[in-house]
Amino acid sequence: MKIEFWYEFASTYSYLSAMRVEAAAKEQGVEVQWKPFLLGPIFNSQGWNDSPFNIYPAKGAYMWRDMERQCAAYDLAFTKPDIFPVNSVTAARLAWLGSQEDWCPAFSRKVYHAQFTAGQDISDEGVLGKILADMNLPADDLLAQTQAAETKSGLREQTEAAAANGIFGAPSFLVGKELFWGDDRLDAALKFARTA
Repeated sequence: MKIEFWYEFASTYSYLSAMRVEAAAKEQGVEVQWKPFLLGPIFNSQGWNDSPFNIYPAKGAYMWRDMERQCAAYDLAFTKPDIFPVNSVTAARLAWLGSQEDWCPAFSRKVYHAQFTAGQDISDEGVLGKILADMNLPADDLLAQTQAAETKSGLREQTEAAAANGIFGAPSFLVGKELFWGDDRLDAALKFARTA
C-alpha cells in the first residue's frame, strides 16, 4: 500500500502534512512516496500569477489564522515568513535530487522548519547549504547539481506529472489515480490506501 505525497515548499499547508505524514502513514501500514513539485506553472495555467492567498486578501487572512490554529493543534511551532510565497525552485530541485536517493523526507522537513519555524529565507542558497551540511551531505556539490539540465528537467517533468494527474494545489495525495487535496484530507487518503 502506497500514497504519493505531492508538496510545494511555498505551501503553508504542505508544512503541516510534511511534519506528520510519515508517522500517520506508519500507523496505517502505508508507504509514503515524497513528490516535490512547483505550483507556479500550475497556477499560471489557471490564470494566477501569485498565490491565491495573496490574490484574495480575505482568504489570505483566514489562512494565516488557520495555520496558527492548526499548528497549535498539531503541536508545531509556526512563524509567519516575511516573504510569501518564497521562491522555492532551488529547494525543490534539491528535494527532487534527494528523492532519487533516500534523504528527501528529512531534507524536506528541515526546509519547512527553516521557513515556517525559524523564519528563514529558503530561497537563500546559504540557508539550503547549511541544511545539507548539517545532514552530512555534500552541500556545494548538490547546490551545483541544481543547475544541471538533468535536475531541471527532472523537477519540470514531475511538475508536469502533477498537472497530468489533476493536481491543482498542495498538499495533494494520490492513491493510484484517486486524488485527495489538502492537509485535512491526509487521514482520508491513508484510509483509502489501506483499504484499496
